Amino acid sequence: MRPERLNPLFAEVSTLPHVGPAAARALARLDIHLVKDLLFYLPVGWRHTRRVSGLANARVGERIAIAVRISGSEPARGRGPTRVLADDADHIGLVLAFFGPKGVHLARRFPTGATMVIAGKLESWNGRYQINHPEVMHDGATEAEPIYPLTEGLTSRRIAQLAAAALDRLPPFEEWIEPSLLAANRWPTFAEALRVAHQSADSSTAAAARDRLAHDELLASRLAWLLVRQRRRRQRGHPLAATGKLTGALLASLPWPLTGAQHRVFTEIAADLTTPHAMLRLLQGDVGSGKTLVAVLALLVAVEAGAQGVLVAPTDLLARQHFTTLSTLLAGLPVRLGFLSGREKGRQRDSTLRDLASGTIDILVGTHAVFMPGVTYHDLGLAVVDEQHRFGVAQRMMLTEKAEHPPHLLVMTATPIPRTLQLAHFGEMDVSRLDERPPGRQPVTTLVMPLTRLEEVIAALGRHLATGAQAYWVCPLLEAGADDSGDGSSAPTPAVVRAGMLRQHFGDQVALVHGRLAGTARDSEMNRFTSGAARLLVATTVIEVGVDVPDATLMIIESAERFGLAQLHQLRGRVGRGREHSTCILLRQSDLSEPGRQRLQMMRSSDDGFAIAEADLRLRGPGEMLGTRQSGDEGFHLASEEQISRLMDGADADARLLLDRDGGLQGRRGGAARLLLYLHERDAAVGTLRGG
Repeated sequence: MRPERLNPLFAEVSTLPHVGPAAARALARLDIHLVKDLLFYLPVGWRHTRRVSGLANARVGERIAIAVRISGSEPARGRGPTRVLADDADHIGLVLAFFGPKGVHLARRFPTGATMVIAGKLESWNGRYQINHPEVMHDGATEAEPIYPLTEGLTSRRIAQLAAAALDRLPPFEEWIEPSLLAANRWPTFAEALRVAHQSADSSTAAAARDRLAHDELLASRLAWLLVRQRRRRQRGHPLAATGKLTGALLASLPWPLTGAQHRVFTEIAADLTTPHAMLRLLQGDVGSGKTLVAVLALLVAVEAGAQGVLVAPTDLLARQHFTTLSTLLAGLPVRLGFLSGREKGRQRDSTLRDLASGTIDILVGTHAVFMPGVTYHDLGLAVVDEQHRFGVAQRMMLTEKAEHPPHLLVMTATPIPRTLQLAHFGEMDVSRLDERPPGRQPVTTLVMPLTRLEEVIAALGRHLATGAQAYWVCPLLEAGADDSGDGSSAPTPAVVRAGMLRQHFGDQVALVHGRLAGTARDSEMNRFTSGAARLLVATTVIEVGVDVPDATLMIIESAERFGLAQLHQLRGRVGRGREHSTCILLRQSDLSEPGRQRLQMMRSSDDGFAIAEADLRLRGPGEMLGTRQSGDEGFHLASEEQISRLMDGADADARLLLDRDGGLQGRRGGAARLLLYLHERDAAVGTLRGG
């Protein structure tokens, strides 16, 4: 139960003075529902106003505050503004211009003869000084005002007033940060940091305050992950006693041995599976490093032990690709496979669910449908989640509720994740890393070419297809009008348009696949390509992961500057999967932005997924890099990507020190840290302290 002292901060914003239903609705649009939400809704900048005694001391283009006397008005003419005429103390004239139907109200707001202080950006128009839509400065107004992200019905000044009221409700807090860390960084107390962040325009003071608040958020995150991990390790898991019979048979059937990295990682996983504690492991592997084979070996360990395994993928396309791969790898072995996605209906679905519940199915492959209500396992021992960043934390944890004891959990990603993001988004997990290419995987030559050479590229594509080889052509958009990149370059050609144009050159050799295509139609087009009936696949990023066609040795990515580095690396990884040399052509617009230029240069100079991931983090930030976050994923409101990179290690060390020293947040500083967990809504982590 939340401590009573925090109740004033968890009260509805409507309990603050002068917050009526309309204001509460406007605040809700900003995701501000509670008083504490206002405390953590920090300004994004400051607006500075210089007070001047007269217009002779002002500069055109700056924002000023000046005392004036109203001398009259001029009505609007046509589409022009209504003008209020004023003079400064030296009788220099100033026009206050108001565009739109303002005239009726201006006489009351600016009566002739009145003296007032107005503020705004000073401009010059037709030889006269002018301020458009000036503000009237009331008593208590400051020369620096915070700027907040806004919605209709709210101003920055109003949010600042509400934040001040929220600050008045702060109770006293014990310090939860390690004193030496606090002193070394010269960070203020929690309450002072909030006050400074909302009310101080001094850049150095505000920076220290924001760093302290970002550290608090990261500390709460790390404490929560570590407590969840502790709790899971206290729970009895599902130890799997492997015999080696199935894994040995599979390894003996392979035409190549495991790489050193595959052997090392499988050894780590196999050791985890034998323990009485549920495994929580993240498997990172660069494109083509052999993650799927490692996952299959782990699933076979579960089957050897008499348990079931499940492999879940984020899309139907990828799930079916995995099912095909497993069917091929396990052909001849006494392992029964099943498949389940949202597209399975009626008798087929009912039969799969019966076989799963009875234990007839050893390994189930599917989409998120595998952990939905109504899906019952006979004895789930291991769950493997592929392309983890496309699932939320809550979704992957639903799998752990499908067994009497928490099953082992292995999550995989082909997007190498820098260490700071591992701590932030996968903090409860051990990490394994595949960093070797299996034998036979060829490096891919990467070329960057302008779209002005499109005809030349199409001619080269024709020569490539004439040899019997296959190719991909990827477009960033499906249809016209879907451009929201904000990159500033020219609008790219949609996939449906490009496919139509390429069919004029290559006829039925062209297949088209995209996310809006009906499932059966998409399967048909993919089957045409994988069977070789179609030689060119035009697609959106739906083929980013999972598609494995060894004869495809050419990848063309149109308007490549619009993709992130990790995405480009994934797409490039669709070729180079056989023994023939492969090429990736990045077609760029002529009007490249600087970030776009840097991304393409990085792709041309490196094929190291881990180095590319670090560059992607610098250029785009963690939210873009990890993809659209699903419900339950870790999210940070205060800590920026730069702060995550800079402060996460310190937050991790402080969290571990707290738990080691206080034995589970029992000491004085640990008690304060409990309040921090509540403030950042890590209630589930607090529940682990009570054994809940």
